[in-house]
Amino acid sequence: MAPREKSRKDRDDRDNEFVDRLVHINRVAKVVKGGRRFGFAALVVIGDEKGRVGFGKGKAREVPEAIRKATEAAKREMIFVPLRDGRTLHHDVKGRHGAGKVVLRAAPAGTGIIAGGPMRAVFETVGMQDVVAKSIGSSNPYNMVRATFDALKNQMHPKDIAARRGMKYATLQARRRDLIGSEE
Repeated sequence: MAPREKSRKDRDDRDNEFVDRLVHINRVAKVVKGGRRFGFAALVVIGDEKGRVGFGKGKAREVPEAIRKATEAAKREMIFVPLRDGRTLHHDVKGRHGAGKVVLRAAPAGTGIIAGGPMRAVFETVGMQDVVAKSIGSSNPYNMVRATFDALKNQMHPKDIAARRGMKYATLQARRRDLIGSEE
């Protein structure tokens, strides 16, 4: 196999591992002497359903080109989100961007994704199955996605928290079980 074919095959395999969701398309018109010129802006969320997720926006004269640009931008800006049992958040978290605020809460198994449009796309691509989310303030899809990413960036794995506090992970988990047991 030629080196060029091998790199193309590797790129195709890498592209196939990601799931992408088109969140929003915005049509804008520029009035010129001959009439109107239309342009499109696309917002895309991409993830591997195992904790990695990114978002991007792209602008072009045609919709497919805008989506392609947004997908490329999303691949460049990926973050890793630690998930508990591969299905939910480790702890409740808040995020904001501009006037858009979001509250994300961990949920028990079987709850499903309870979230509005743009946030739902982020949770599906990151691989979360159980989460409760509420958006407060701006309903602009760009702000909601950015606020959701702000919240997800603040998500910490208990091992990191234990290391920061200078204690053992098992001790931290034992405290958590004691707290949960006392609430019931």
